Amino acid sequence: MEFREPVGQLIHDPREFTKDVSFPDPRELRIYDDTLRDGEQMPGICYTPEQKLEIAKRLSDIGVHIMDIGFPAAAKGDQRTLQLLAQAKRRGDLRDDLELVVMCRSNPKDIDVTLAALDEVGVAPREVTFFVFTSGSDLHLKYKIGKTLLHHAGKPDSEWLETPVSWYRAENLELHCEAIRYARAKGVERVEFGGEDGSRGDVDYFIELFRRGLEAGGVRPAWPDTVGTLTPEATRWYCSRIVEAIGPDVTLLNHFHNDYGLAAINCITSLASGFKAFTVTANGYGERAGNVPLHQVVTALRVLYGVDIPGFKYHQLRDLARFMEEMSGVPMQLHEPIVGMSVFSHESGIHTQGMLIDRRIYEAVPAELVGAEMHFVYGKHSGAALVEHALRKHEARLAEVGVACSHELALRVTEEVKRLREERAQRREAAVLVHRHRAALAGLGLSEEEVIAIAQAIGRPAHTAG
Repeated sequence: MEFREPVGQLIHDPREFTKDVSFPDPRELRIYDDTLRDGEQMPGICYTPEQKLEIAKRLSDIGVHIMDIGFPAAAKGDQRTLQLLAQAKRRGDLRDDLELVVMCRSNPKDIDVTLAALDEVGVAPREVTFFVFTSGSDLHLKYKIGKTLLHHAGKPDSEWLETPVSWYRAENLELHCEAIRYARAKGVERVEFGGEDGSRGDVDYFIELFRRGLEAGGVRPAWPDTVGTLTPEATRWYCSRIVEAIGPDVTLLNHFHNDYGLAAINCITSLASGFKAFTVTANGYGERAGNVPLHQVVTALRVLYGVDIPGFKYHQLRDLARFMEEMSGVPMQLHEPIVGMSVFSHESGIHTQGMLIDRRIYEAVPAELVGAEMHFVYGKHSGAALVEHALRKHEARLAEVGVACSHELALRVTEEVKRLREERAQRREAAVLVHRHRAALAGLGLSEEEVIAIAQAIGRPAHTAG
């Protein structure tokens, strides 16, 4: 309806409180999609290379800028995926400006194997970005890759525990920069680089890692919250210092996990601190609690902060969510923000009465922005006003069978709706559906018993077979 007063006088626009938050120019922001790599690492999810191509087409069309393919040197499936995506890009099935990323560890051997994997499927190094990564926190440096660093320096394993953390830091810098220079010398034009566990590492060490990596020929430093422990306050503390030290001309990449449900706001905080590239996955799929959900961060940026990413097709978000559910076999929770099946549904009488007047009375996210339509669900909490609205909407259809619409009829129908809904609840149909859903999800991956059975079948001595 048309309000007599400007809507801005009736309710506060959320951007009143965020208007002073500054971001990089939206034209410089880069959506870095990790659906094909980190998203697939969610237990139970597995895509074929052909399925990954279909996913890539959807993501390219919706407007992501960068796409992580994974480890073509370590997995034949990733190698085939790279081949399919490179061919699709040449054909024009993927956007010409879509950047493809392949990953490898920070050593010359991994780079050589990755180059060989590219060559095997006819992809030139200039067609992709290499993400050369190492570790970054002292915990990782000494206790995860410490022996690797000792071997690189020609030291024995016996010195592992007694060698101070400062030595591992220095050796890691040398190995990492050596790998970046090696990749550039082998014809790789774009090297993204970074260290795991940034959110638990020393900020000054990461600043040195980024400076040295840029000097060695890297182009995009990546800073991750590998285990999802950051708060918005910690994110601002780290990211503002990194941006100040590295400078605004370098595109810094963030990578957040959602272990505490803070991935989206941490991502936004990082961008408000000056980072320009941000990692997401479709539907937020990923290890443990997942990654930054694409739908959450881009919609919040647009609606709550006024940051409109040029060329991004917000209206495709819900269609993308349904597509990804079918591809992965993992449905979203019904009340998932923005793309959940129920977030634009209303049943409560108080809410539906307000929505019948104007949807802005209870609408949080503009439905048309994300390709949704508001609709009503009839049940225990429905009011007679909503039921009468439905009857009036279909008044001609009811008249065909001799039923006249009236407020009295609406009251009687409302009582019957409530009775039927409670009857269905008594049958515990929802519990049956949940159990089936859990069983189906458990069947997506292989169980430990299935692994043992495979080992028995493969490893059984020939003379005992049969």
